[in-house]
Amino acid sequence: MSFQQGLSGLNATSKQLEIIGNNVSNANTVGFKQSRAQFADVFANSLTGGGSPQIGIGTKLASVGQQFSQGNITSTNNSLDIAINGNGFFRLSDNGAITYTRNGQFQMDKTGYIVDSTGKRLTGYAADSTGVIATGVPAEININTADSQPTGTSEVLGAVNLDSRNSTLSANDFDPTDPTTYHNSTAITIYDSLGNGHTLQNYFVKTDSSSGNTTWSVFTTADGTSTTTLPTPTTTLIFDGTGTSPTAPSANVSFAVTTGAVTPLSLNLDYSDSTQFGSNFSINSLSQDGYTSGRLASFGTGVDGVILGRYTNGQSKILGQLILASFVNPNGLQSLGSNDWSETSESGNALLGQPNTGTLGVLQASAQEDSNVDLTAELVNMITAQRVYQANAQTIKTQDQVLQTLVNLR
Repeated sequence: MSFQQGLSGLNATSKQLEIIGNNVSNANTVGFKQSRAQFADVFANSLTGGGSPQIGIGTKLASVGQQFSQGNITSTNNSLDIAINGNGFFRLSDNGAITYTRNGQFQMDKTGYIVDSTGKRLTGYAADSTGVIATGVPAEININTADSQPTGTSEVLGAVNLDSRNSTLSANDFDPTDPTTYHNSTAITIYDSLGNGHTLQNYFVKTDSSSGNTTWSVFTTADGTSTTTLPTPTTTLIFDGTGTSPTAPSANVSFAVTTGAVTPLSLNLDYSDSTQFGSNFSINSLSQDGYTSGRLASFGTGVDGVILGRYTNGQSKILGQLILASFVNPNGLQSLGSNDWSETSESGNALLGQPNTGTLGVLQASAQEDSNVDLTAELVNMITAQRVYQANAQTIKTQDQVLQTLVNLR
């Protein structure tokens, strides 16, 4: 009598129960991928070849295969939580030792690196000071929390509608402190090279409408001081009968600053999109290209892995980009614990790329990928494995009874 079949069944089923137990225990582990026992039958080698009838000698656990199916994605309140929707793994570095994970629960350490719960650093492509991503060799992503440098204003763009019904005034009488000497005005804050704000005001005076064309003189003050010698205007806007596309709409404005910044502050003033219609004065647009310094207020990750920082001065800048890794045979990866895998000769080399390219999935910020363990299915599998274990134990018991009967023969 052979007890081999029953013993092998007990051993294999015991391993299966261990796998099921491991799946159940990790049902709440973020990024966990469930495993499945894969069995194979066992036959003894035959000296006469495989043609003669053979009875197997049991079963064995051939392999433990992980199921890399997509887990549910759950929203979180942490902007550094990132979920992969689709194929791919995050690439982590632990002092140069590379591992891969689907667990996107990240945080920023005191030195600005994005790390997981064990301190391994997320890798990707770095960005320079201007926000240009340097693709090539992946590097550990470091979020630069330094202040955003100020940029001095170089251009002011305005578009206003000047009321054609206004009567003319004399340019010689213009006085920025006397509202009766001009028709309308605009004001905007501009910045010097150190990010200090200055108030730039433009005053519009209708000075001539006798020749079929209408002339508006534009006077400019900076911090209350005229940028030209009065009554000389900064520029003039000359409209024809259509009331659009004025001639001479732009001018260079220059004035001294006493803040320690580059002086004089020079900029181009452009009102080329202005109009003159028979309606009330209105400011359609008014913008300038300078800004003061700012601190990093927040940052977020897009579906393509680009990390965009937002600053208190209203500016934004690219800080880096995450990359994902894929493998020809993910089941060939070696499990290291802590939701990490390492590549092996069976998995093949990691294929790196930007998210949302090729077969790589997209990223979702402020979210995490839940375990793909189906608890209902695992509990059913547990019941089935229990019955199989009991059945194998019963075969051993039966063979023991048969053997006892044989021993008792006289």
